[in-house]
Amino acid sequence: MAQRFGGQFSPDGKPPQTPPPSRHPFHGKTRSRAGGRVNLLFIAPLPLVFTAFTSDPPGLARDLAAFGVLILAAWLTREGLKAEDAYHARRIARRPAIPRKMFGAALTGAGLFLAGLGPQGGVLNPLIFAGLGMVLHGFSFGLDPLKDKGVEGIDSYQQDRVARVVDEGEKYLTSMREAIQRAGDRALIARVEAFQATAREMFRTVENDPRDLTAARKYLVVYLMGARDATIKFADIYARNRDAQARSDYEALLSDLEQNFSKRTRDLMLDDRADLNVEIEVLRERLQREGVRS
Repeated sequence: MAQRFGGQFSPDGKPPQTPPPSRHPFHGKTRSRAGGRVNLLFIAPLPLVFTAFTSDPPGLARDLAAFGVLILAAWLTREGLKAEDAYHARRIARRPAIPRKMFGAALTGAGLFLAGLGPQGGVLNPLIFAGLGMVLHGFSFGLDPLKDKGVEGIDSYQQDRVARVVDEGEKYLTSMREAIQRAGDRALIARVEAFQATAREMFRTVENDPRDLTAARKYLVVYLMGARDATIKFADIYARNRDAQARSDYEALLSDLEQNFSKRTRDLMLDDRADLNVEIEVLRERLQREGVRS
């Protein structure tokens, strides 16, 4: 029996599909501001430790209290910058629940006030130190975001549902990063970071249109939870015996997950574009019925 030839170069053949271009390692990443100047805030109070143990008991208590308050202020400032980075990374975001940078500025003033108190007990100089510290802190690190971004016209209930799912997904990604770091392999760490960037693209897509949550929920919860569990088990095995087969299987799993997440994100974007086209056509029909012609 004759058999029809088929293949790439046959009349009804399909051209080979080219793989998508590889993602740049720094795609979608921005430089974090939670470093550099913030680290100096942890170093600046250190002289208080040395002066504390060369003072009388009241001076010891005062300097150690000032040191503790300034370290707490530095930690709050760093956490506030991290929260602000996460706020700016999203097109739709709610303001941080706790204004950490503002609290950090207030505690900086309080710490400088304690550090400026002397044996005479005068308060003028400490007040000047506190005021200058708070003002300079504000100029250096700014204020916390004070209003929500991009939530106008969006159902708050749906947005809260999306926020809860995205936060859960971020926890899974954080657990994956912490687990793979135990493996001690920089190539694998970079591979996991690339998958995290792909997953976060889906996060941003769902945040932009909460109606996509139903279609993406399985990816954001079930698949990410499975990826986290697989990463934890692989890291434990690979850290013990550097099993090459386990590494190959894990890399194949990451590739499959990344391809599926990318495809699903593109599908969601195409659905959004189709919705936009429908809205445009409906608006054009209404304009035509009212006698408006383009």
